[in-house]
Amino acid sequence: MAPVEPTTCVWALPDPAHADGDGICGIGADLAAGTLLAAYRRGLFPMHLDRRARHLGWWSPDPRGIIPLDGLHVTRSLQQSMRRYEIRVDTAFEQVIEACAAPRPAGGHWIHPPIVAAYTELHELGWAHSIEAWSRATGELAGGLYGVAIGGLFAGESMFHRSRDASKVALVGLVDLMDPDGLLDIQWVTPHLASLGALAIPRSDYRLRLDAALQRPLPAAFT
Repeated sequence: MAPVEPTTCVWALPDPAHADGDGICGIGADLAAGTLLAAYRRGLFPMHLDRRARHLGWWSPDPRGIIPLDGLHVTRSLQQSMRRYEIRVDTAFEQVIEACAAPRPAGGHWIHPPIVAAYTELHELGWAHSIEAWSRATGELAGGLYGVAIGGLFAGESMFHRSRDASKVALVGLVDLMDPDGLLDIQWVTPHLASLGALAIPRSDYRLRLDAALQRPLPAAFT
């Protein structure tokens, strides 16, 4: 089933080239489905600027984090871990996003209830997806990730794990499902993602890759 186009965005979204040094392009607008899709197609993503989710920021970091689809680092240990999990798509989206939204032991909490509601709506329209790693031993959801798929773009938003390597296995599963000529956006490169092959590229390079990816067909796994 093809994704359903929502009502067109009513906002004049900012130009990513005008982002400040932190990557913030603008503040305001809303989290309507049409706004979110227009933002991703423009190279922007939303994140609240405060813990109470009062101020919504639109971001375009420079450099931008991506994972080259032919450059994912899969170690021997990770290959062994892959045998312990079954990859599923969109069978537990709400469980995945709620797990990603849970406060982390190390601190940090940016997936506020408005974000959860907005991406759940995107999921219901066929645009947001979860890649899940289910334990073969227990049958339980062990980890996963969620993001937005538009053409050949997958804009990764967050991941979580409850068992060793489960989120990494979900990421391997995602790469296997994507168009080889697509674009896997991870926003920023963290040490964890760098160990898996993530790269930081200039915003100008990202936008060229984005334009090309948006012209690609949506992978069958997301239809």
